[in-house]
Amino acid sequence: MKFSDFNLSKTGDGLLPVIVQDATTLKVLMLGYMNEEAFDKSVSEGRVTFFSRSKQRLWTKGETSGNFLNIVEMFSDCDSDTLLIKANPVGPTCHRGTTACFDTPEDEGFIRTLAGVIKGRHEQMPEGSYTTKLFIKGPKVIGKKVGEECTESIIEAVSGNRERFIYEASDLVYHTLVLMESMGVSIADLESELKLRHS
Repeated sequence: MKFSDFNLSKTGDGLLPVIVQDATTLKVLMLGYMNEEAFDKSVSEGRVTFFSRSKQRLWTKGETSGNFLNIVEMFSDCDSDTLLIKANPVGPTCHRGTTACFDTPEDEGFIRTLAGVIKGRHEQMPEGSYTTKLFIKGPKVIGKKVGEECTESIIEAVSGNRERFIYEASDLVYHTLVLMESMGVSIADLESELKLRHS
């Protein structure tokens, strides 16, 4: 992908609108603009760099705060006049200290965030962590916990207790994510399988 591939005739200022999305949670983080130099710098360094219209200069997101946006993937839209960047944010994206510049619910995409935390526990195995203890015990014990939480969720559903069902189903999701991580399976893997079945 090159900057010259984009059709900027509609913008009038030669700047490319860029939407940044969290690659893990899929939460939309911010909107910015790139000129060709900002685009090339972003591609070469793997960090999002914009052209600041107010300062009239290149601006790497996080250059003062340390809250960089590390690029994972880039996509052009259907008209080739907008860029979508999926990135891994380092800290909050917005200058207000919030996750995103858009005030969508903070728990949006949290299951994917939790999956990322679980993956981190698996890689680092910190002492005293319940998740670490599960990984040490292995898939057999984790699978048993999934079975227990599944049974408890069913009991609460059958009894019609919505609040208790939410509690037990949350335990079920957590333990299932731990089991998935122990098997090297991601949410994206499940989505691919479900998409195959749907089609």
